[in-house]
Amino acid sequence: MTNERNDKDMERHAQLSRREWLACSAAASAGLGVAGAVAGTTQARADTARGGAYNMKKSINLWAFPYPESMDMETCLQICADAGFDGVEVNYELEGELSPDASENDLRAIGAMARDKGLEIAGVCSYLFWPYPFTHEDRDIRERGVALCAKMIRAARLLGTSDLLVVPGATYIPWMPEEPPVRFDVAEARAREAIERLLEVAVDQDVHLNMENIFINGFLHSPGEMAAFVDSFDSDYVRVHFDTGNIMQYHFPEHWIPLLGKRIRHVHLKEFNRKNVEFNVDTFRLLLDGSTNWPAVMDALKAIDYTGYLTFEYFNPFPHHPEALARYTSDAMDRILGRT
Repeated sequence: MTNERNDKDMERHAQLSRREWLACSAAASAGLGVAGAVAGTTQARADTARGGAYNMKKSINLWAFPYPESMDMETCLQICADAGFDGVEVNYELEGELSPDASENDLRAIGAMARDKGLEIAGVCSYLFWPYPFTHEDRDIRERGVALCAKMIRAARLLGTSDLLVVPGATYIPWMPEEPPVRFDVAEARAREAIERLLEVAVDQDVHLNMENIFINGFLHSPGEMAAFVDSFDSDYVRVHFDTGNIMQYHFPEHWIPLLGKRIRHVHLKEFNRKNVEFNVDTFRLLLDGSTNWPAVMDALKAIDYTGYLTFEYFNPFPHHPEALARYTSDAMDRILGRT
């Protein structure tokens, strides 16, 4: 790929809005649902954070809010605090407050703002692993992906978190049909090379690279494959970001959890409706409005002594009263956690 082609490619991706990319990639990393009632002060969260049947923490991804289109960061964080969350998962982008454009002081300030409201930065996520996958046929695109991930690692440390969600790669990406498919063994070798290069940065910054399980990318499609891939690095800094909904079309999260065990460092909660025969964004539902056996999932997490974050992820904020999404989700999570 020539420099000219690479520049054009980067410009094309930059011109796509975040929402457009998220709408495309929702099938692989989408989330759920929304509206209800639960308020909470910082003290109330402190009183109940470790209550209930399960000793885990509540988080929400900021994709659940109309940020930055019609809601600023401070407003989003305040809604999360008032709704009773313990933390928030933030998203790294090509431009904006959380991007290569942000200074070190800017990133530190976002982390401080969250903590001032009684929230922790639960982790960092990014849609950039899709336009710039580690497994792409084009070396320049792969290199861009590695460079961006290194920036995410450093941003995570400045924000005050030690967790970065990493999409290790794909054999194909259905919503990018123009991109050539990659043979599984080639994808695995390229993903391993990228992670090995990034591991030095991760260790230096004390940030964990948490591999996310996804099913429609045709890569690491079973718990055995994921476990073997993670174990091959022989490092505590390569772990798993387990997503309950991303595998529900073909698997059951309560089956994966005991097999992944202590490798799981972060969890995305997603609801999934198996009544939808053809997969689409609507297959992901509101929490408690789908096919997931939540008691079985939670018991499986408890059995491996998981005490970290459960993060709700969603790409489509309510068009009206978007704060209702956070309040409903917090209440649903309290029920899943046995607090209500």
